[in-house]
Amino acid sequence: MGLELYTYFRSSAAYRVRIALNLKRLSYRSRFVHLAKGEQRQPEYRDINPQGLVPTLMDRGSVFTQSLAIIEYLNDTYPEPPLLPRRRDERAFVRALAQIIACDIHPLNNLRVIRHLADVLDQDEPARTAWVRHWIEEGFEAFEEQLIRHGAGGSFCFGDAPTLADICLVPQVFNARRFGCDLSGFPKIRAIDESCLALPAFRDAAPEQQADAE
Repeated sequence: MGLELYTYFRSSAAYRVRIALNLKRLSYRSRFVHLAKGEQRQPEYRDINPQGLVPTLMDRGSVFTQSLAIIEYLNDTYPEPPLLPRRRDERAFVRALAQIIACDIHPLNNLRVIRHLADVLDQDEPARTAWVRHWIEEGFEAFEEQLIRHGAGGSFCFGDAPTLADICLVPQVFNARRFGCDLSGFPKIRAIDESCLALPAFRDAAPEQQADAE
């Protein structure tokens, strides 16, 4: 059995894995989980992923969850092209950039958090949007500064080829634009996003290109 990805077109985490699969030139079958309709909470899906989240990757009978873990698995199993630099200190820097997105920004503005703000905390849409913008822009400030201080030049987050950091950044920029964030203060982030989206691997992974897009 080939690679199978449980995905949702607008999930940032699934978007990351789609990019990684494309960069590795790996064919996979998409299995769509409609988060807005609550399909991730169905027992059939919980049997596959107890968290009830996407993405989930199946490969040769094994099940993998959590986007960064999935991408690291793909990088170890299918090593070309590499998604991390060669040196340990450089790999640590790239992972730190990725975690600014995946650990500090994204968890505060994903669908279930926004729904909690609305349904439990009774926050109206302007308040929810302000929440999302605040955490994205605050995180981008740190990300931009890290690029200024430690970036290795080139067109991407680290050098002249996409890495794990770029894979995480592009979906978050998509979300930032979706929620109307002001990106004028982040020239490096915008330039990297443009470089990435010039590549078919990133363009083909975009939400609007997915078969379940609405």
